[in-house]
Amino acid sequence: MDSEQSPERADSESGGKSGRDIVVPMRVYKAVTVFTTLFAVATVVGGFVLLDLATDRAQATVSEIQPLVALLGIGLIVGGAAAYAFSTRFRAEGMGKSKDDTDEGSDNG
Repeated sequence: MDSEQSPERADSESGGKSGRDIVVPMRVYKAVTVFTTLFAVATVVGGFVLLDLATDRAQATVSEIQPLVALLGIGLIVGGAAAYAFSTRFRAEGMGKSKDDTDEGSDNG
């Protein structure tokens, strides 16, 4: 079974790069980055618009607030943020995180 492990899992168990990263070809990385960012921006903006409508530009009293529209707006904001956060797990081959690199010295000057 050990020979069937994915490279990411094997690296994380041996102290290498994080197993949270998903290595994909550059073309897939670009597509994921572009479309997930577009989706995240659209849903977050849409969520704020719905939240604004539900609270009448924050002028409505508590009894005038539309709770279902407000919850839908908050859900869109959270969904867009979660989609963007998930997309940051992808990376192309050859890309590394700077915090994983140990090439630089720590002499601070």
